[in-house]
Amino acid sequence: MNSAFLPGGELEHLADFAASLAIGLLIGLERQRSPAARAGLRTFALVALFGTLTAMLTQKTHSPLLLLGGLLLVGIMTIAAYFRKQDELADPGTTTVVAILICYGLGAIVWYGETVLASMLAIVTTILLYFKTELHGMTHDLDRRDLISMLQFAVLTFIILPILPNENYGPYDAINPYQVWLMIILISGISLTGYVALRFIGQRYGAVLLGVFGGLVSSTATTMVFTRRSQENSDLVGLAVVVILLANLTVLVRLAVISAIIAPSILPLLLPILGVGLVMGLIVTVFWWHALTRQQEVPIPQTKNPTEFTTAAGFGLLYAVVLLLSAWLSDIAGSSGLYAIAVISGLTDVDAITLSSLRLLDLGKLQATEAVTAITLATISNIVFKLGLIVVIGSSLLAKRTALGMIVTALGLGGALLLFGN
Repeated sequence: MNSAFLPGGELEHLADFAASLAIGLLIGLERQRSPAARAGLRTFALVALFGTLTAMLTQKTHSPLLLLGGLLLVGIMTIAAYFRKQDELADPGTTTVVAILICYGLGAIVWYGETVLASMLAIVTTILLYFKTELHGMTHDLDRRDLISMLQFAVLTFIILPILPNENYGPYDAINPYQVWLMIILISGISLTGYVALRFIGQRYGAVLLGVFGGLVSSTATTMVFTRRSQENSDLVGLAVVVILLANLTVLVRLAVISAIIAPSILPLLLPILGVGLVMGLIVTVFWWHALTRQQEVPIPQTKNPTEFTTAAGFGLLYAVVLLLSAWLSDIAGSSGLYAIAVISGLTDVDAITLSSLRLLDLGKLQATEAVTAITLATISNIVFKLGLIVVIGSSLLAKRTALGMIVTALGLGGALLLFGN
């Protein structure tokens, strides 16, 4: 084609329109499957192109009313299509109306250089449209307690956190209200994920997922519940062993995720240690898993809502106290004081000392090797404490089988600390 008919730069806009076309076709392909939808593949593709074209005209004429008018026009035309044949439809079509308006908007933002964002939103939109049945089923499975949990987490995150001062207070400038609450949100968020997941999986997927999600919520609670259930019913011993071991191994993964979020620089030292403990523990766990010869009904551990204000505030207080004691003992007694706190606090909660060590590392009051050692000692202490619980309240058979996996995990952590911790 003669370049005289294509002044420089015109073809560069074809990429934008091609992206819009792809977005429209993607969403339209899903809507085409719905018999109630009054808009399908071609309509969505044209609407996306119309959005890009309107955005281009808006920019060139400096008239934002064109873009708004186009949105209004698309909305009116789509609603009118449903009104014309409303008696034939069981579905009022609100989902398709909203989807087509989103498609128009995505086509518009493509023109303004947000092609990647538009593509991501198009994929999310298509997923939401496609998994209608599954999402409806999920909402039916949620009860009042689950909704309250999510609302409480929203309050912790979007109401309380923004009003807290982001300044250091107290001895050693160790306490930062904003940072303390941010740690509460981090732990609550991870725990809430497991808490909701436990509600959804119920007894459907057995020991593996229950052990993993139980470890995300509370490995101690999971250990206690299955220890008691196996004491009441000896047939559950094999299942309890697998769930308990998996819940405690999940703690290692949880610590790695927390460290990656708070202090990624510590990972080269911490990951080899956690990895050795995880692999050694998994070897024993897989052995006991293969020893299970039948599917059994899986009891669900009863755990506290991790987003309740009292639970969150309790963890925040524990974290602040451990943080102050760690800073103080590290100052007057060196690393030995910190390690003593790690062993003591790790008996009941490994998260508090982990976050405290990472916070002190961030403040420059700890070396990376000291933080890694404190986290590892707390984890070993926590494993020993839970093994003690099993010995005290569980059967001798459960104690013997879980002891193998938990001791091997602890020895793996300790040995890896000696090899990689310096």
